[in-house]
Amino acid sequence: MDVVIEWTYKTPKGATTVLRSEEMPAAQALLLAEDMEKTERVKLLHCIDRQATSWSLKELKAYLKEIDSEPHDITVYFDGGFDRGTRQAGLGCAIYYEQNGKSYRLRKNAFSLELQSNNEAEYAALYLGLVELELLNVHHLPVRFIGDSQVVINQLSGEWPALEKELASWADKIDAKLAQLAIQPTYQLIARKNNNEADRLATQALNGIDITSTSEIGKK
Repeated sequence: MDVVIEWTYKTPKGATTVLRSEEMPAAQALLLAEDMEKTERVKLLHCIDRQATSWSLKELKAYLKEIDSEPHDITVYFDGGFDRGTRQAGLGCAIYYEQNGKSYRLRKNAFSLELQSNNEAEYAALYLGLVELELLNVHHLPVRFIGDSQVVINQLSGEWPALEKELASWADKIDAKLAQLAIQPTYQLIARKNNNEADRLATQALNGIDITSTSEIGKK
């Protein structure tokens, strides 16, 4: 979760002003806010998240302690592949997250005969990642979704309209799942060559190789 710090600053002569920081991760905000309070010139300090919810330092500290035992700092890489000749699709996602002070990677792929285009496969791959997040009990957290599909990234971020009925349906389905889990998404477009892990998972699915694995890794 990212927040801004808002506080009232008071000079030794009693003059006051309200100040706001730039947005930053909650853990960093807590560290800075606690240090600021030591000056004894800070009054009415609180943090505000992207949903305009106000957090006291006590509440923010409790929140950070709670999420440490749950998956957080989550990034989802996704990719879909579609074989026009066989009308088969392969979906792949790689999810990186932190939990209990350790880093993990979850890899998942899936095969489908129900899709009609590569763009649909890309949408379905992102949705596969959402299903895995739900299984991890991820909710009320920011999540980064990274892929090489300009169509999916730009449509979900609101840069492009989803004019095709099938793609609009996928976009609605994804938005509904995000709302259900109270996930705050950010979308990032990368070059295909930088998305090789999710691409490989999608290709393996097309080749009949099922992948479901979770492993501890070094810091990504």
